[in-house]
Amino acid sequence: MSQDGAGEPWGGPAPGRDRLAAVLRPVRAGNGFEEALEQVLQVLRLGLVPAGERLPAERELAERLGVSRVTLREVLRVLHEEGLVESRRGRYGGTFVLPRAEGGGGSGAAELRRRIAAVDLEDVLRFREVLEVGAAGLCAAHGLDDAGAGRLRAALAGTRDTPPGGYRRRDTLLHLTLAELSGSPTLAARYAAVRATLNDLLDCIPLLVRNLEHSQRQHTALVEAVLDRDAGAAREGMREHCAGTAALLRGFLS
Repeated sequence: MSQDGAGEPWGGPAPGRDRLAAVLRPVRAGNGFEEALEQVLQVLRLGLVPAGERLPAERELAERLGVSRVTLREVLRVLHEEGLVESRRGRYGGTFVLPRAEGGGGSGAAELRRRIAAVDLEDVLRFREVLEVGAAGLCAAHGLDDAGAGRLRAALAGTRDTPPGGYRRRDTLLHLTLAELSGSPTLAARYAAVRATLNDLLDCIPLLVRNLEHSQRQHTALVEAVLDRDAGAAREGMREHCAGTAALLRGFLS
């Protein structure tokens, strides 16, 4: 997959590289994989690297995004699995953009996409963040009794060692538990509604093992902050967690 220094410079003359300047930028530390994937997907969706052309060399792309080569290769692996790029070896090898397939995904995927066609993605993501950050902060600031702390620990434990196919349900239960423990039935009800829409959106994108592992680490830190009654850390941890999911959804669906 390595293409550093191989073959002709990517994109022809120097002005061709400027096409990416408005999209590719150093990512934030908290969600490096998700935000890097979002940016590369945006490059492809905008056609900044047309089908048949080569992406920048790994070293250059990693530097532009401010991520390690290991993280970048995880991003490229996802693109390969989704049929968006292919690797070619040899002097003029590299990672090349493939033509986008039309009308794929089967009848179930098509029905799901019809159901969410009218969804305002940004509205859902912003409302979700407001509710989740607020719930995490309330739980931490007010503190949880023994029963509430036990429920939260059990919900977190339920997300561990769960096969990818069942992870989203366990993830949903953990977030719903936080909303319910906030002490606001109205907040919990609103969150349940927005989570249903969020899950429809998530069902339109692939389950990424790297993202699930990252989310699990964020979940653990978030629960620890809540149980330690550190409201600031709980709010910031949830904000970062929501931002990672938002980056993936924007990358695949925007």
